[in-house]
Amino acid sequence: MKNDSQTKLSRRSFFKNSAAGVIGSVTVPTLLGGCSGAGSKEKKLNEVTVPEMLQAAPDGVALKAGLVGCGGRGTGAACDFLSAGNGLQITALGDVFKDRLDSCRKTLEEKGQRIADENCFLGFDAYRKVVDSGVDVVLLCTPPVFRPIHFEYAVGQNKHCFIEKPCAVDPTGAKQMMVIGKRAEHQGLSVISGTIRRSQKDCIETYRRVAGGAIGEIISAHVSRMGGALWYIQRRPEWNDMEYMLRNWVNFCWTSGDHIVEQFIHEIDLMAWFTGDRRPVRAEATGGRQRRVNGDMYDHFSVEYLYENGHRAHCTTRQIGGCDTQTAVMVYGTEGYTNCFDTICHLDGTVAWKYPHPKAEDADQSMAVPDPFVQEHIRLVTAIRAGQPVNDVEKHVQSTLMAIMGRESAYTGKFVTWDQIMASTMKLGPETYQFGPVPGIREEIPVAGVAQ
Repeated sequence: MKNDSQTKLSRRSFFKNSAAGVIGSVTVPTLLGGCSGAGSKEKKLNEVTVPEMLQAAPDGVALKAGLVGCGGRGTGAACDFLSAGNGLQITALGDVFKDRLDSCRKTLEEKGQRIADENCFLGFDAYRKVVDSGVDVVLLCTPPVFRPIHFEYAVGQNKHCFIEKPCAVDPTGAKQMMVIGKRAEHQGLSVISGTIRRSQKDCIETYRRVAGGAIGEIISAHVSRMGGALWYIQRRPEWNDMEYMLRNWVNFCWTSGDHIVEQFIHEIDLMAWFTGDRRPVRAEATGGRQRRVNGDMYDHFSVEYLYENGHRAHCTTRQIGGCDTQTAVMVYGTEGYTNCFDTICHLDGTVAWKYPHPKAEDADQSMAVPDPFVQEHIRLVTAIRAGQPVNDVEKHVQSTLMAIMGRESAYTGKFVTWDQIMASTMKLGPETYQFGPVPGIREEIPVAGVAQ
């Protein structure tokens, strides 16, 4: 059994080869032969605009941030914000659990950030108090079911935001996020999402070449994330329904969206980015549950996304212990293929280009890949200080909806179209959030062909 802080550590371990990103962009012609393998053919590529890379946000106006959601991920996000540059503070914390807030507060104190008692808020309305405490930036890191209502209030109070992935657990929440994201854009606010790969230096360099034509016309993709069993928490006798479900939130669909939405969104988003952020017209999925211990979710999914031009992308994920593990995002074109991380190959399998990861002992570290968790916040802080807003909500929403399409197709055993998911009024979770019973939500696993 793992706790939430262990979840943050495992996520960091998974993304250890990461990072980049910031405000501004540079347009550069890419030459495939620049770092190519032996026998590769040099190929002139189209010019592609990519984010400018910075090691830290530039100095500027001091910024105060408030954290909503003090578990492992939230604590990590607060530390990453502090690491993004000078003149940054965490001045307010909010959570529904005192032990989570106290643990986060202790970690931040060890980093020199003392949060006053009057700026530590508990309860389901703690997010309002954090937003209203005089902060400039809000870090939204609760279980994703709460993301839309928290984001709406923060933008309504004219706050810049970091929003952890995924941005919602259902179509209603995702569409709400899209509307709020547009409102934030109109207000000149900066919003950065936790879809980490778009802030990862080696992925960005690989994308630049693929978008420039390195593998020709993209025709298909194969994506997999095969991992071990997810952490879980057994219910204690003193816990009511709400406390149990929130402490065990990664095992309930209404709180997390199921693991295809909550975790596999990283790989779905990376694939979507490299294939031009096209919307699939339909999801055709299977899935099931073999060994998950509690909650109401599946532990494996397999989804085919069908696009308007007839192209397909296969995405599969598993969370079962004792099995082989693998993460791969392969995108195929008419002239080659890529792993989307650091390598481009010719059709015959020979390497056409590989990202030049430097060794620790190398004098030149200019191509080292910095921590992407920090890079997300560097990009946010730089945008705010430069007065050049960034906003990636639309792409975040689209990837979330793709994951939800796959989940609903697997749950119901039916093919689910983009138009259906956009027209859906599905809203998961209770009508009101309070400790006690959670009416209508039980540990029942969806059965394909029966579930609605």
